[in-house]
Amino acid sequence: MDPFTIALVLMVASYTITALTTKTVKREPGSLEDFDFPQIEEGTPHAIFFGDCWTAGWLVIWYGNMRTTKIKGGGKK
Repeated sequence: MDPFTIALVLMVASYTITALTTKTVKREPGSLEDFDFPQIEEGTPHAIFFGDCWTAGWLVIWYGNMRTTKIKGGGKK
C-alpha cells in the first residue's frame, strides 16, 4: 500500500470514531436569573475606593449591561 492510501484510511477511521463518540448537548440560553451577584440593600453603607484596594466585605453595586436582545437576520449581505 502506498502512503496516500494509508493516510486516507486513517483519516476515514478517525472521522468515524469521532462521529460515533461525540455527544451533542442541547443547552438553554443563559438568563439573568443564572447570575448570583451579591448586591447592596437600600441604606447599607459602602466604602468608595480610589485605586486598587482589597476589602473583606465587598458588594457589587453595578455589573455591566445585562439586557438581552434577539439576534436579527443573519444570512448573506
